[in-house]
Amino acid sequence: MKSIYHLIYFLLISTVSLTACTEPKKEKEPEQEEAHAESDLVTLTPEQQQVIGITLGYIAQKELSGTTKVNGMLDLPPQSLVSVSTPLEGIVKSTDMLQGMRVKKGALVAVMQNPEFIQMQQDYLDYKSQLQYLKQELDRQEELAKENVNSKKALQKARSEYQSVSARLLGQRTKLSLLNINFKALEAGQILKTFNLYAPIGGYVTQVNTNIGAFASTTDLLFKIADTEHLHAELTVFEKDVPKLKIGQKVRFTLANEEKERLATVYLIGREISKERTVQIHCHLDQEDTQLLPGMYLKAYVESGMNRVDALPDEAIVEFEGKKYVFVAEKNPERKVAEHQYKMTEVKTGIAENGYTQISFLRPEQDHQVVIKGTYDLLSKVKNEEEEHGH
Repeated sequence: MKSIYHLIYFLLISTVSLTACTEPKKEKEPEQEEAHAESDLVTLTPEQQQVIGITLGYIAQKELSGTTKVNGMLDLPPQSLVSVSTPLEGIVKSTDMLQGMRVKKGALVAVMQNPEFIQMQQDYLDYKSQLQYLKQELDRQEELAKENVNSKKALQKARSEYQSVSARLLGQRTKLSLLNINFKALEAGQILKTFNLYAPIGGYVTQVNTNIGAFASTTDLLFKIADTEHLHAELTVFEKDVPKLKIGQKVRFTLANEEKERLATVYLIGREISKERTVQIHCHLDQEDTQLLPGMYLKAYVESGMNRVDALPDEAIVEFEGKKYVFVAEKNPERKVAEHQYKMTEVKTGIAENGYTQISFLRPEQDHQVVIKGTYDLLSKVKNEEEEHGH
């Protein structure tokens, strides 16, 4: 009997020991689950709330525009960029042009010299003199023809010679007009040794490709002048984005070397797709700026229309592990009344413009207040708590 009692006592002791060993494990699991469930909650005391400077607000309806991001550069229309060359080859006798110099329309850009220019003036005066004689001869032959004194052949010859020299004079006058000759001075007997080149438009000298004493042919580019008052933005848009574009849409752009945002308007949409599957978009600047230069690269956003959407200030949204979050104020926290509790809630973001970003909750939260300022401090607290639970 004693042995039986000993066996029963041993079994009871073993059962109690096993129960004691297993009980802590069962209690530990709920604690871990509770800690994980509360990892997205942040609790602040009134003092912490004041130090961080938490500001709450509601989701607002904002008019934000859908945008298309594009790249481009500043350019000039053909009529605002002029290449200056010489209509008659010759030697550059003088020029004061320097790159970056401002010139007015009609300003002297170079003085050219060529012996042929002197001969051209002599030929013009010679043709003009001959024409006066031939005109008198033609009038005389016409008078004789009326009286049947001369033959028709003599009249035809006089008329032919007059018309021939008249054509030569007209041609020579046209050539000399290209060289900016003063015909009144020339017909008074003043033959010039040099001819001048003038600026066809006002603007800035962007290229100087000659110097004093250099020979210039008619195909040489001597100077280039740009009128920067009519710059436009030339944008490169991918084929897939072209259907979103319309003439009259607004464009916001910034230059590569500054942060200032400027405005332009879509004026023309190209009708040809390049090998890179892109289309050129021509935009007019809303405000001219003479400090801008053609060739400057830019980044632009083409607005595709205004939409009323749910939005929050940019500073209300934080990014954590590749996802976007906001902190929603809990209405009925289970903790002390004096404490403030915020729930880290994932959102999807859309259009971002003028300091606001379109948002949508994965679960309906529109009737809750959202933290507008202090979100990064709350995110830091979440990260610290997760690290503590991890340890």
